[in-house]
Amino acid sequence: MSGFLPDEPSAEVRVSPNFGPRRDSQKPDMIVLHYTGMATGAAAEAWLCDPASEVSSHYLVHENGHVVQMVRESDRAWHAGQSSWFGRTDINSCSIGIEIVNPGHSLGYPGFPKRQITAVIELCKGIVTRHAITPQRVLAHSDVAPGRKIDPGEKFPWAALFKAGVGHLVPAAPVRRGAALKSGDRGADVETLQSMLSLYGYGVEISGIFDDRTRIVVEAFQRHFRPRRIDGIADGSTMRTLQKLLASARN
Repeated sequence: MSGFLPDEPSAEVRVSPNFGPRRDSQKPDMIVLHYTGMATGAAAEAWLCDPASEVSSHYLVHENGHVVQMVRESDRAWHAGQSSWFGRTDINSCSIGIEIVNPGHSLGYPGFPKRQITAVIELCKGIVTRHAITPQRVLAHSDVAPGRKIDPGEKFPWAALFKAGVGHLVPAAPVRRGAALKSGDRGADVETLQSMLSLYGYGVEISGIFDDRTRIVVEAFQRHFRPRRIDGIADGSTMRTLQKLLASARN
């Protein structure tokens, strides 16, 4: 990538060799946010630029807010892996991937520093403007790869992004005791839950059976939109929050 000029003017450039052309002339229409899950930002940056890793992202955001661009937005970075959204399975070809430096759940999972989140917000704003990305297509890695990935995790401050005009969110409905759908349940209510999750974009079969896949997708939904309790049980709070999201979504 000789002559690589950053899409984000404030970003440092460190070119990763791990990229290719977007397939079928696709253009980015979503942002996928990750955490690095490594002990240090320097280690993560080196790994994303190592040809042996076969992974990359378009951007890396360090704890101090420093932004590094590794792949041009016009190219296909290798960040999402096996994933899907609205039935599309080559998420790498239709997304911009942002890695956020954080050691993740296996290494203590600290909170995200304010200046790091400020940088993420400004970076996302630029990408959204350049590619006309709608709010509900600013997603977590865990949204497009439920069960396989849980990043950036329940501590990620989606509300701060939404307040700044990035992403899609509604106030989570209060958690209360009451009827809930859980593993093993069957029937029309389960089918309604699966239909709503699918309408939002999650990869779940509409079978009317609350199977393992449904539980995993409910957990992914909760991790992003109702992080107070992540248990894979579709209680009233989960259902009402999902209903409000669907009602407020715009394509």
